[in-house]
Amino acid sequence: MRVEIKVFAEIKEPYAVIYTNAITGEVMKIRSILEIQEPIVTVADGERIIVLTPEETYMIRTENEDVVVYNKDRRYISDKRLYEMEALLGNGFLRISKSTIINLRMIDYVEPAFNGMMMILLKNGSKDFISRKYLPQLKKYLGI
Repeated sequence: MRVEIKVFAEIKEPYAVIYTNAITGEVMKIRSILEIQEPIVTVADGERIIVLTPEETYMIRTENEDVVVYNKDRRYISDKRLYEMEALLGNGFLRISKSTIINLRMIDYVEPAFNGMMMILLKNGSKDFISRKYLPQLKKYLGI
């Protein structure tokens, strides 16, 4: 397949046009890849439903059987399960324990804790422990 990219300053949002002589599996696959929209996280704030983007989401954690979503300065309750959030958010997020998923771009620092565990601090001040099972994935991401 031949690919051509043209840059025009007046274009506000990128779009793609596919020229083909038939709708094939390959064309449909490319279409589905191009149509991927950024996921959104919906959370409850009393009676209101708040919409967060992945960039606004710092950490998702299970607390007392609730899934709690942390952003810069607030915490919200979500009706989704932790595994659903993990699948929804995908790249850029990492599970650090059975009960916690973090946004990798929001890590402030990581430091040693007790019993070979590590503690992670996010840019919003949230802290959690990285279990030994998930530590190798984080070390790989951090390049250590």
